[in-house]
Amino acid sequence: FAEKAHGWGFTGLEYVSQLYNKELEAAGYSEEAMNSFVARSNAEAEKYGLTNLIIMIDGQGDLATSDADERKSAVENHYKWVDAAEAMGCHSIRVNLSGSTDPAEWVPNAVDGLTQLATYAKDKNINVIVENHGGLSSDAALLAKVMSTVNMENCGTLPDFGNFCIKRNVPSDYSKGCAEMYDMYKGVEELMPYAKAVSAKSHNFDEAGNETEIDYGKMLQIVKKAGYSGF
Repeated sequence: FAEKAHGWGFTGLEYVSQLYNKELEAAGYSEEAMNSFVARSNAEAEKYGLTNLIIMIDGQGDLATSDADERKSAVENHYKWVDAAEAMGCHSIRVNLSGSTDPAEWVPNAVDGLTQLATYAKDKNINVIVENHGGLSSDAALLAKVMSTVNMENCGTLPDFGNFCIKRNVPSDYSKGCAEMYDMYKGVEELMPYAKAVSAKSHNFDEAGNETEIDYGKMLQIVKKAGYSGF
């Protein structure tokens, strides 16, 4: 990963936890297995002069579920990744806010789950950041409301330019299209005040090299206007 990223001219790395799940799950996410992942990642990053930035966490439980015990369990499942991020010199872990589909339940659930996790991560100097990643997390106004309610310095967002589908026609089949889409430009604008990273999503390019679904000039002006200067 580090070798290829370096070869393409990148200077920072963002890891995706599910790409390492096969080995880590087989080892039961043991301390030894997690330490091995950290050590190898650090060695490769150092070898190619790259900075570790973020670990994106998937499949560790629903942080916005209405079951308080399940929510606490999901929070605790993320602890090992906070520890890994700290050991790798990352600034953040990216989490998902799945769980309830009712906004009236989802907001307080999300606030509680994030507050618990960010409280643990605070002592490790790690940010907990949320991507608009489908479901109610893609309703930027709702996610911004969660952020302002949590109101913790180490809790923020990771605005993703192309991930604003709130409801799909067929949830299990992405090719069937989106039933309810949030305005992507409005969404990024609403999430940028809390942004600690930005995901420059792209799908296809025309012959001139322009992204075919997103006006990148417009989108990057929104990012710039917000005063963002990170990767």
